[in-house]
Order: sequence, then structure tokens, then C-alpha cells
Amino acid sequence: EISPDGRWLAYQSNESGNQIYVRPYPGVNSGRWQVSTMGGTQPLWARNGQELFYVAPDGALMRVAVERGPSWRSGTPAKLFDNMYVWTMVGNSGRSYDISADGRRFLAIKPATQQTGAPNNLIVVQNWFEELNRRVPAGTK
Repeated sequence: EISPDGRWLAYQSNESGNQIYVRPYPGVNSGRWQVSTMGGTQPLWARNGQELFYVAPDGALMRVAVERGPSWRSGTPAKLFDNMYVWTMVGNSGRSYDISADGRRFLAIKPATQQTGAPNNLIVVQNWFEELNRRVPAGTK
């Protein structure tokens, strides 16, 4: 993951157990800092570049404050919330969550629960651009 300002590369590596590291970018050989303390996967930058998130081995979502400046400086990892979501899926090697542009919400998958009521539905709209053009013709606001 490249930071929003393009200065840092956050990644997970198994060189000392699965941990999250940060290196300068593009000069990746000029430094390396371990961010996670107890392991981690799936790093994600906040859109403002002042926070770095990752998933801990116990499934908690972790947050690390990042200080802006000429060199790498970060705070201590803190738990945002416990293992309430599906962080890994079979066949998916990428990140399974994201953060909203305003940094106030996360998008993550909740595990299925046993329900006695109606099943959850997923509505898929194909060709939605055509429907949008039909409902809001060009030139109108």
C-alpha cells in the first residue's frame, strides 16, 4: 500500500512472522520500520495519510497514528474493534476491507448468522448507467 502522499510503502511480510512494515517510497532501501507489534496483515492507509490500519492475528482491526514529517514516526498500535468481521476469504489474497473517503466508516464483511426470519437479499443492478440516463436525462441537474 502506497501512502496517499506517495512517500511511504506499507506492507506485510513474514520475515519475522506476519508483521506490518513501512519503507520510504520510492527509495525502499533507505529504511524499514516495523509497525505491528503482535503480527498483522492487510495494511490500509487512511485517505489523509495520518493513520495506518491493519488486521491483527486475533482478528481485531488495529490503528496506528502516523506523524507527518521528513522521517517515519508513528504511534503505538491500538485496537479499533474486535473480531466481528470476515477478514480473509478463501482465494482472496488482497485486502478485504476499506475505509470511506471521509475516514469515518469502514466497509467490511460480517459473517453470516443463523436467522429464523427472511434471508438477506442482494440486489444486483446491471446496466445501471443506462437506467441513470433514462431517469436523469443529460443536461438536467
